[in-house]
Amino acid sequence: MEIIDLLSASPTLLLTVCIVLGLLVGSFLNVVVYRLPIILQRDWHEQCCDYLEIDNEIPGGDELSAKFKVFNLQKPDSHCTLCNHKIKAWENVPVLSYLFLGGKCSDCKGKISIRYPSVELVSGILSGLVAFHFGATWLTLALLFLTWALIALILIDFDYQLLPDNITLPLI
Repeated sequence: MEIIDLLSASPTLLLTVCIVLGLLVGSFLNVVVYRLPIILQRDWHEQCCDYLEIDNEIPGGDELSAKFKVFNLQKPDSHCTLCNHKIKAWENVPVLSYLFLGGKCSDCKGKISIRYPSVELVSGILSGLVAFHFGATWLTLALLFLTWALIALILIDFDYQLLPDNITLPLI
């Protein structure tokens, strides 16, 4: 209860914590939005092959398999989609790194999509609004998770016309 009391006593601290947390979660949401549909499609493909009792060969699979032997929400590490440059920690600070790097990869100077800092910023702003409106309560924590889930669902739906059960079912 100590943390809730501290955050209740200082609305500025609560807003700051929630905005920073929202920025960090927004960075992770970019990973979820990109990788989760790919992971699901691979799983569905594997299940179909098992059901039909055929070889599980993914089109272009040799190239993808060699590039990403392990592909989940944790691995491979963040990298430039153009040159595969591994993103260093200082290049992965939400919004600030994008501004510092001028929206370009530090290695190949290829353009980084504005979508990445936009998702981080929207997540941070919405997290701050939730905290401002509801204060330091358990409801705020629940609504933050709901907000982040909805951001991911909106983006995945926009890209793939898909609402993954992995996100929607826990919301029920």
